[in-house]
Amino acid sequence: MLTRLSIRNIVLIEALDLTFGRGLGVLTGETGAGKSILLDALGLVLGDRADSALVRAGEEKASATASFEFAALPPMVAEAFEDAGIEIEAGEPLLIRRQLKADGGSKAFINDQPASVALLRAVAPALVELHGQHDDRGMVNPSGHRVLLDRYAGSDPAALAGTWDAWRKAETRLAQARASIDTAREEQDLLLAHLAELTALEPQAGEESRLAEARTAMQKGERLSGDLEELRHLWEGSDSPLAALRVAARRLDRIASEHTLLSEALAALDRAVIEAGEAEEKLARAAEALIHDPAALEVAETRLFELRAIARKHRCEVDELPEKMRAMRAALDAIEGGEAELDALEAAATEAGARYREQAAALHRLRVEAATRLDLAVAAELAPLKLDAARFRTAVVELPDERWGPHGCDSVEFLIATNPGADFAPLGKIASGGELSRFILALKVALAEQGGAATVIFDEIDRGVGGAVASAIGDRLARLAADGQLLAVTHSPQVAARGQTHYLIAKSSAKADGGVVTRTSVTLLDEAGRQEEIARMLSGAEVTPEARAQAERLLERA
Repeated sequence: MLTRLSIRNIVLIEALDLTFGRGLGVLTGETGAGKSILLDALGLVLGDRADSALVRAGEEKASATASFEFAALPPMVAEAFEDAGIEIEAGEPLLIRRQLKADGGSKAFINDQPASVALLRAVAPALVELHGQHDDRGMVNPSGHRVLLDRYAGSDPAALAGTWDAWRKAETRLAQARASIDTAREEQDLLLAHLAELTALEPQAGEESRLAEARTAMQKGERLSGDLEELRHLWEGSDSPLAALRVAARRLDRIASEHTLLSEALAALDRAVIEAGEAEEKLARAAEALIHDPAALEVAETRLFELRAIARKHRCEVDELPEKMRAMRAALDAIEGGEAELDALEAAATEAGARYREQAAALHRLRVEAATRLDLAVAAELAPLKLDAARFRTAVVELPDERWGPHGCDSVEFLIATNPGADFAPLGKIASGGELSRFILALKVALAEQGGAATVIFDEIDRGVGGAVASAIGDRLARLAADGQLLAVTHSPQVAARGQTHYLIAKSSAKADGGVVTRTSVTLLDEAGRQEEIARMLSGAEVTPEARAQAERLLERA
C-alpha cells in the first residue's frame, strides 16, 4: 500500500510530506485548494507524461516521491523489475521518485536505481487504481474485465493455458513435419540422383588421406626409379661391392693370424661386410616400398579426383561424404514413412485441440453463469447510488477460432446503459465522470475484488449527489477499505465522516519579496479538526453551532 508521498516544488506545493495508513482516508478542502495537485504528483510517480508547467514558478526542478510497502511484491511488479534489472531486497519498501525540470525532461528512480518511465507505467496498475472525473485506471480497461470475471467466478484459467500451450506445440510439430516432408518431396528426384552418384562411388571415412599418402609414395617411386635401378645393378652380381668385400675377407682370414694388425684389419672388414649387408637389405625394402606402378598411380589419382570433385559439389569435406549419404537416405526414408508419422502427429494435434475446446467450453459456461450473477449484484448497488435508471451487463462473447488464446475463446467486457431504452456501451464511454465513478464503485462492491491495485483512489465520486446517496457512497467506500487502502477526494460530509484518516487541503497567500506567494498545504486532522472541517462542509464559509452538532452526529454514526 501507499505509505508516504513527498512533494517538492510542484505548482503551489513548496514542500509536503504525507503519510498514509490502511483503511479509508479522505481528502477535503475548498474548491481550488489544490486537491488535483496531489493527484498530479502521484500521477508523475506512476508514469504520467512530464509537464514542465507543474514545476513551481521560480524553481528549476520539482520532484514527487512515493513509498509503498508490501508483504511481498505483487507478481506483476516483481516480474517487471526482474526484466528491467531492478533489485529490491525482501521486506524493503518500494520507493519511486520522479524528477521534473523546468526546461523540460524528467528522470525516474526506483529505490535509487535509474528506471524508465515506461517501467513506471507498466507497474502502475498493480500499485494504484485511480478513478476520477478524467482519469481511470484498471477497471475501465476491457483488457482486465476477463480477469475480474474469472476471479468472481472462482475459475482458474491457468489449467486452460497449459492445455492451450500443449495444443500449440502439437500443431507446431505437425506443421514442421509437413513442411519437412513437403520439402523432401520437392527434392526427391534430386536426392535420388545424388544418392545414386554417391552410392556408386561409395566413399569411405579416411579414404582421402589414405589415397593421398599412397599417391605420394608412388610419385616418389616414379621419381626415384632410375636411381634405384642403378643401385640394384651395382649391388647385384659377382663384381658387386658386397661380393668384393666378402672375397677380401676370406683371403685376409687365411693370413690374419700372422700379425696383430692383420687381425684388426679382418675385424674391420667383417664389420664392413655386415654394414654392407644391412645396406643391401634396406635398399631392397626401399625398392619394394617405392614400386612405381603407373596403372596403380592412375587409379589412385582418378579416385582422389572423383572424391574431391563430388565433395565440392556437395560443399563439404571428402570425409563428410558418408554422412551426406546417410542424411540423404534418412530424408528419403522420411518421405516413405512420412505418412505414418503425419497420421500420428495429426492425431495428437486433434486430441490436444479437442481437450482445449472442451476446457474452453466449460470455462465459457462458468463465465456466462458468473456474468448473470455479477449483473444482478451490480444492479442491486445502482439504486442506492442514484443510478436506478441505469443498467449494467457483462458481455461474454465467443470469439472466432483465430482469436482463441491461453485464456479461452471469450472476450469479456463490462457494458452500461445510463438511460431507459439506451443501447449498452463500453464502461469507459459513459459521459459523466461522476456516474462512471459510481458505476465503478458499484462494480467493486459487487466483486468484492481484492486482487487489484494495492491502493484505490476515488476522485470526487460524490460529485452532484448528497443526502442518502452520499451516505450510501460513504458506506460502500468504508466497506471496500476494510481490508485494504482506499483514498477518497470528496466534497461530501457524509463520505468524509466515514474516513479513518482525514486530510485537509488548504490554500493560503502571503506577502513576500516581489509580490504575493500562494501555497497549498495538507494537514492531517485530529478528531476536533475533523468535526470542524465536516461542519464547514455542511454549512459553508460560516460554521454554525448547528453545523458542528450535525457534524458530531455524522461522526458518531460513522
